[in-house]
Amino acid sequence: MDIREIAKRARVSTATVSRAINHVPTVNPQLAKRVWNVVEELGYYPNTQARALVSGRSRILGLIISEITNPFFPEIVQVFERIAVEHDFEILLTSTGNDPKRMETAVRRMIERRVEGVAIVTFGMEEVLLEDLKLRKVPLVFVDVGPSRSLVSNIRIDYQHGIRQAVQHLAALGHRNIAFIAGPARLKSAEARKQAFVRSMEEIGLEIKAGLIVEGNHTIEGGILACAQLLAGPVTPTAILCSNDMTALGVMRKSYEEGFVIPRDLSVIGFDDIRLAQFVLPALTTVQMSQSELARLSFNALLSEINRETAATTGTEYVLTTHLVLRESTHLAPNPANRKSKA
Repeated sequence: MDIREIAKRARVSTATVSRAINHVPTVNPQLAKRVWNVVEELGYYPNTQARALVSGRSRILGLIISEITNPFFPEIVQVFERIAVEHDFEILLTSTGNDPKRMETAVRRMIERRVEGVAIVTFGMEEVLLEDLKLRKVPLVFVDVGPSRSLVSNIRIDYQHGIRQAVQHLAALGHRNIAFIAGPARLKSAEARKQAFVRSMEEIGLEIKAGLIVEGNHTIEGGILACAQLLAGPVTPTAILCSNDMTALGVMRKSYEEGFVIPRDLSVIGFDDIRLAQFVLPALTTVQMSQSELARLSFNALLSEINRETAATTGTEYVLTTHLVLRESTHLAPNPANRKSKA
């Protein structure tokens, strides 16, 4: 079944069928209706590869994420794909697993498929590997690390707003020994979250005591290890703020193993607000970085660049604000006399 058969049955030219299927606005509405009646009757599906050859457009967008097994990313993929389909685009998805080789393979696949734009939601950028996309003038969207140049959009995350709210919330509950578990130091986004914590503590005159900032790796296992390090340190924290929710889940697990009751003995705050955060016990207080909003901003940024007649010379910046979501994992600072002994 091809457009010649459609044209024959609808009693129109093949050119009319092509224009109708591609939603060209100048086609006669009555002829278009005849074409679509035959299309629906026969269950015809257009050959997207053939359409791409004729139109010069693939209608494919690339989406590169860090780790599909991290609960933060599936909602981004789901929302990005839903919006893309609504706009007659397909997506080519790659999860890099933070592996430069997989990133290189992903870029090559996207070039081969002639993607019209790529959203890179990895919170870390290997610029050398993306040189081919820049040379081919493919619109790009980055999170936090996008360079200021033509065809590049950057979604800047306002980490400070949400982390400031988290620190002030803990201070209002009487916490003074507040710890922070950072993400991998190589990630600019993780460093930005740590610096937001440091600034927020300084703003209200709270001292960050020795040993109360440790590095994790944004996994549950990393959270367990980082929590063990904090609990064995010179100062036992009464509250722990984590660079992401997965780390916070690890902290909650280790605290349980050590006999600390959350939030009576230890308050815990995460970052991201993954769906699981509201279902753990106790429900996790966290700084929300909306995954659906991040996906929407990423798609709209690509679409704007694709449709722009003249590219902006310095690219475009978008801002995503974070904010605190209060649940059940934070409480008044424990009375030192009643607190569980480190022994």
